[in-house]
Amino acid sequence: MTASIKDVARAAGVSPATVSRALGKGPISEALRAQVMEAVRATGYRPNLAARRLRSQESGTIGLILADIGNPFFTGVGRAVEEAAYQAGLRVILCNTDEDPAREAIYLRLMQEERVTGLILAPTLVTAERLARQPLGLPVVLIDRAGPPGRFDSVLLDNAAASGALVDHLVGQGYRRIAGLFGQTSGTGLERAAGYRAAMARHGLAARERFVLPQVAAAETALAALLAEPLPPEAVLASNSLLLMGLLRAARAAGRRIPDDLALAGFDNESWTELVEPGLTVIEQPLREIGRMAMTLLFDRLRAPEAPVRKVMLSGRCVVRGSTARRRVAAAVPG
Repeated sequence: MTASIKDVARAAGVSPATVSRALGKGPISEALRAQVMEAVRATGYRPNLAARRLRSQESGTIGLILADIGNPFFTGVGRAVEEAAYQAGLRVILCNTDEDPAREAIYLRLMQEERVTGLILAPTLVTAERLARQPLGLPVVLIDRAGPPGRFDSVLLDNAAASGALVDHLVGQGYRRIAGLFGQTSGTGLERAAGYRAAMARHGLAARERFVLPQVAAAETALAALLAEPLPPEAVLASNSLLLMGLLRAARAAGRRIPDDLALAGFDNESWTELVEPGLTVIEQPLREIGRMAMTLLFDRLRAPEAPVRKVMLSGRCVVRGSTARRRVAAAVPG
């Protein structure tokens, strides 16, 4: 037999009206809301979303627009969002944009037409600027990419500090000619490039940065060009896992040994980065925390639409592996 709101109220020791407030946007203490949600889980109650939509003109659905579901970073974050939505009795509409502003525009219209309760979005630079001029009229939380200052709640990695940490590590390992490869379609790539430049300047080194599409093939082409220069880099860092994979492929195709001929470092602690020899040094991002925090900010925004905008900045962890082992300098041969 399907549990009802009355069943939840009895299990929680509250009135049905309190249960409705806890499941909606009504004023209620966090302790009481947690008490009701525990009763929801215990009884297996699922709200009648269709009826709620007719009453409130809301869908009981969260929109989730990701830049590239083929990128394990977004897969991990998306899963955490879905889990949090499920616990709250909400559905998720997932859209993949492949970093295409035209597709983003289509999916944003879809979210408006579906009257989603709220939206979690990883926007391109073009769409982030568009949102500043043309508000969607629904609660929005940005993940991974910052939007216009003070306009949207957001959950971000401290990208500048993370890429700076990679540079500091490489310099500490004896590398000086350090190039950086950054995605050109999002604010994330720009922020990581800024952190790279600042760290290189702090060490008195010249920056050698390249901006490319966040694709494996683009990284392969970029590294081939870098290796053909008169003074090729001793180390290269990549701003995401797809670019890091492209760097590894191109290095192997060129016969470069890692790290003896070329050190590599990047972002996202995916399983393959540990399994490939000699293991790749990466910044590990807190994927589950990003997804859960995005949902928390969205729920908070639904409860308090006029509250000040919040930006949650999370830290990455540098996982050091063999790809950035200390640089070996060949001894001079006596003449």
